[in-house]
Amino acid sequence: MNPIVLVTGANGFVGRGVVDALLKSSFRVRAVVRRSGRASSLVGYEVAVGDIDPDTCWEDALIGVNRVVHLAARVHVMHDSVTDPLAEFRKVNVAGTERLAREAARAGVRRFVYVSSIKVNGEQAPGPYPSQIASTQIPPGPPLLKGGTLRAFAEGNEPNPQDPYGVSKWEAEQALHRVAQETGLEVVILRPPLVYGPGVGANFLRLLALVQKGVPLPFGAINNHRSLVYVGNLVDAIIACLEHPAAAGQTYLVSDGEDVSTPELIRRIATSLGRPARLLPVPPALLRLAGQLTGKSAQVERLLDSLVIDSSKIRRELGWTPPFTMEQGLAETAQWFQGSGCP
Repeated sequence: MNPIVLVTGANGFVGRGVVDALLKSSFRVRAVVRRSGRASSLVGYEVAVGDIDPDTCWEDALIGVNRVVHLAARVHVMHDSVTDPLAEFRKVNVAGTERLAREAARAGVRRFVYVSSIKVNGEQAPGPYPSQIASTQIPPGPPLLKGGTLRAFAEGNEPNPQDPYGVSKWEAEQALHRVAQETGLEVVILRPPLVYGPGVGANFLRLLALVQKGVPLPFGAINNHRSLVYVGNLVDAIIACLEHPAAAGQTYLVSDGEDVSTPELIRRIATSLGRPARLLPVPPALLRLAGQLTGKSAQVERLLDSLVIDSSKIRRELGWTPPFTMEQGLAETAQWFQGSGCP
């Protein structure tokens, strides 16, 4: 009989794609939601567990389950109103994850795929290679920037999370490694960068709306490089990690493999939407000042800084390649956006 995969966060942005892909493959699905009946597409597959925390009861949900994809999390909140954000992140993302993993191991689950975040590595690229390093020693990567060749994040980097969300994801990874050592559960960790695609929200959705409306954007002078991952590519990588024997115990960084500057991303979005890209060459120093004056420095820095991912490990070890190009991913995203009634 085909194995059952438990998917947490099944009605979320990535979760819907994972469930759809599993249903089209040889797997059976048990889709975890907080409360049943809210996602019509999951009727017949869903199981409600309430909030995910240290006390969640997983016993019924895990009956017969062979593999788990853990997507549910307390996500990054721009204006968090709680008095201790890190404690709230830890309750869900660390203690809740460890509880699920231990219950899964006890129930006989073989493999546990955890979707973490590139925020475990840090918020921006580690900086240029020192000029004294010979060019033959510099691994393949993004084009030259001022000051040298930009280094990409890799799995071997020292973790450097900068906010409560990133800290909680790193602590969750460590908790999963402990469970794996104690129980033999096969844990696989994926760290994606910004994920885009049909159903995307937050800043990427706002950017789509601004480009669609033809609003001039002050990002024409930015010279950075950012890695992204299309949701279809991330879903495909998750499925590969569920199946491939070599994935057990590994951590993988995953991206589209096409790194773009902020203005280049806007131009590609505009092309996908059939709109002109209106970019103004405002000096980055002025943008940083504006961010400080408006209390939006973090958002501005993400537009200005570089964050590049080296995804060669998953390609090399699992033979994985992204099934979609960035052009295809943005085209699908634009088609969804224009047909969704989003402002």
